[in-house]
Amino acid sequence: MNVFARHRPQKLRMSSSGFTLIELMVTIAVLAIIVSIAAPNISNQLANQRVKSTAATLANALSEAKAESVIRRQKITLTYANTSTPKVITITAPGSTIIASYSYNSRSVIKPDTATPTIFEPSKQVATALTYTVCDNYSGATSRQIEVDKIANITTKLGGTCS
Repeated sequence: MNVFARHRPQKLRMSSSGFTLIELMVTIAVLAIIVSIAAPNISNQLANQRVKSTAATLANALSEAKAESVIRRQKITLTYANTSTPKVITITAPGSTIIASYSYNSRSVIKPDTATPTIFEPSKQVATALTYTVCDNYSGATSRQIEVDKIANITTKLGGTCS
């Protein structure tokens, strides 16, 4: 006990220790307000991170497929499965030989602009230029696009529609 507390009356010394119930309730109410403001932002950030991760996985798979087509001197096909569990991106050689497979988040969705699979030629080109849009089940997420042009350049950018 400090020096000043000894000079107070006994009744005042006993009642001045701890927090009152009202002080604790006000503190909890303030914390609840802060959490309710922060919760939607956290959900949005998690959804954006899932989209970013899936887009990076798809871009890496496309790059590997491009490199494998040059190394093997064969046409290499990249396919994905939005309906399987787990969701998988597969790189295959002729004869359905699986070279590699990548799983991606079950809440992410990959949408191509055309229904044709991506086929990389040994001449460092693709059969058809494609744009993939990566979306999330959470509606507040920002989608990303991965573009593969005719000469197999792979670029990632924000945007696209997820409807």
